[in-house]
Amino acid sequence: MSNHQALIQKLHGIAKKAERQSVSIEEGLSALNHFGFSFISFLLALPFMQPFPVGPISVLGGVTFAAFGWQILKGYTAPHLPQKINEIVLSADNWRRITNAAIKIIQWTEKFTSPRLALLIRGSLGMRIEAFILILSGVLMAVPFGILPLNNFFPGLAIVFCALGQLHKDGFFILIAFFWILFTILYFAAFFIGLYLLGLEGMHNFSHWLHQLVS
Repeated sequence: MSNHQALIQKLHGIAKKAERQSVSIEEGLSALNHFGFSFISFLLALPFMQPFPVGPISVLGGVTFAAFGWQILKGYTAPHLPQKINEIVLSADNWRRITNAAIKIIQWTEKFTSPRLALLIRGSLGMRIEAFILILSGVLMAVPFGILPLNNFFPGLAIVFCALGQLHKDGFFILIAFFWILFTILYFAAFFIGLYLLGLEGMHNFSHWLHQLVS
């Protein structure tokens, strides 16, 4: 059985369990085991995939992704959310909608993924790489750039590709995630350098104006 087929079975299992009894978010994520990190990271990253900054929400989202990465490093078997969120019980209809949407996404992304570069995915090294991507992407997303377009989009791409790489055991997608992290760092650096140069130009123009005023 392939990796994504096992995940689909787990998602079906959660939906069926919710038809018989109440299922909390914590129970649903625990049933997914380590899949839960990739699953919830993918879902949470989607709202940040837009060109405009989302304000303080990006800080909360970034901290959340970084926390997931830290939990992976600490050996957690499933993501741990704040207790108030963990205790939320979703209805059978809501679980069915969530799992059906997730299954469609998994099946669609299967078309352009394949198991490869296993070194970047499997074992303890793969888990450390996943944690590193989530932590670094989360930190970059949490940087409060209120005026910079796409400041959440690029780290969000890194998280999405990392999640898809883990879900489908595709190490090539992990490399793409690293590319988007590097691109984000360069993008932010260019922004800071631009601000610095504009500041120097502004100081020069101010000094020139002040000199003309007093002469």
